[in-house]
Amino acid sequence: MQVDLSTTNLLLGIMAAVSVLQGLVLIGVGVGAFMAYRRVMQLVNDLEARQIAPIREKVEAILGDVKTISARVSQQTERVDHAISGTMDRVDETADRVRHSVRDKVNQASGVVRGIRAVVASVLSGTGKGTDTPDPRATADGRF
Repeated sequence: MQVDLSTTNLLLGIMAAVSVLQGLVLIGVGVGAFMAYRRVMQLVNDLEARQIAPIREKVEAILGDVKTISARVSQQTERVDHAISGTMDRVDETADRVRHSVRDKVNQASGVVRGIRAVVASVLSGTGKGTDTPDPRATADGRF
């Protein structure tokens, strides 16, 4: 029994040719993809050079200005805070001085008024003629 292998060999030859063609197509697709990749990268680099680089420079300049302005604002804020703190301290100190000064003047005036009142009361009640009896309502500081 003799087997005829011519059909099998023919089919194997066709499959080999198709495999070679598939390999050539894959190589062509790879080369085409590489060429497309190069063109896209060239386009991206060109776009970056023409569009993105100037925008980036402007943004960096704006950020530099913002940084300078924020530093100035911070410095001025510290100055204003220091000035307000100093002013508040001086206002508190001045208020204390005024309070003590007014209190001293009022105490002096009150003492004079109490003295005059005591003299008038003494003269009107008639105890001022030789009798030294103090008013029992008077305290040690002259208050009634």
